[in-house]
Amino acid sequence: MKSAFIVLKEQIQYFYLIRRLSIYELKSKNNDNYLGMAWELINPLFQIAIYWFVFGYGIRQRANIKLTGTLEVPFFYWMLAGMVIWLFFYRSIIEGSKAIYTRIRMLSKMNFPMSIIPNYIVLGRYYVHIGLLIITILIFNFNGYYINIYYFQLLYYAFALFAFTFSLALVMSTLSTIIRDIQMFLQSILRMGLYISPILWNVGTIENRLINIIIKLNPLYYLIEGYRHTLFGLGWHVTIYWKQTIAFWAITILLFSFGSYLHVKFRRHFIDYV
Repeated sequence: MKSAFIVLKEQIQYFYLIRRLSIYELKSKNNDNYLGMAWELINPLFQIAIYWFVFGYGIRQRANIKLTGTLEVPFFYWMLAGMVIWLFFYRSIIEGSKAIYTRIRMLSKMNFPMSIIPNYIVLGRYYVHIGLLIITILIFNFNGYYINIYYFQLLYYAFALFAFTFSLALVMSTLSTIIRDIQMFLQSILRMGLYISPILWNVGTIENRLINIIIKLNPLYYLIEGYRHTLFGLGWHVTIYWKQTIAFWAITILLFSFGSYLHVKFRRHFIDYV
């Protein structure tokens, strides 16, 4: 836990620098584009449209998703609530996992801790996520799913999403620097992640109890269902499924502690692995 407190202190102490670097990262990627940072929103919106067409309309017309005994929602809105999380998570982990070893030579001489590197990468993607989330909320409201009292818990789930993603990015950025094959393995796993996460299909259709439990232990499942409960006004997901809440934070804290331990232990030797 000592390493976890060290890394957490560094994030708080250098938060201003993290914020500036995250904005610079976004701007530098889009300097040569006429539309600039607008492409950070345009690209994921095109992806969402493709997934909707292929999995919701193109192959076969998807039936409405039954959320409660009386509420059925169109597949597109149900998918959109999960896709907005996946697009942030996927890009953040891919870019965050290689954040240290791709910048180590440039940053090793600068006077700030290396633990902030995956943080500002994830934060940069988080700005895009907030933009997509606002667009998603507007789409929902224009189609009859209005802002409700449960939107208060959206603040909690947005924070929980960032905490989990940064914790995993911290682990993977350290491991990828030490063992470069981890990066390739991670990319292969994440390619499957979209199809084994409850984004394009309903977990409720799985009859095998063991598989159902394993999927529900996935932190992404907890976050996606939290977003869906909020956007569709289904209830206080955080308290109704309090066992999943405890499991989520237990996994997140373990990931952050493990990632902090690895990072603090090996960061003095990162330059030797490059």
